[in-house]
Amino acid sequence: MCRNIKPLFNFEPPATDDEIRDAALQFVRKLSGTTKPSKRNEAAFAHAVDSIAACARDLIDALETSQPPRNRDEEAAKARARSAMRFA
Repeated sequence: MCRNIKPLFNFEPPATDDEIRDAALQFVRKLSGTTKPSKRNEAAFAHAVDSIAACARDLIDALETSQPPRNRDEEAAKARARSAMRFA
């Protein structure tokens, strides 16, 4: 799938609307095969991003877990370490 879409559930602080919208934008870009729609398709593209962002927000708000929230800085450090091992 899209490598730029990161997990957004169970973080402290919770995912922002901007982060969710960015993930929705990446998803729509992947599905449509374009990063910038033509003038003719702009409305459909924007509608898809808005719809997916709303659904994603609903999903994230509805999910439950017994695990403690993850720390964004710690997860980023783990990702950097994995990347360093992979590309070293």
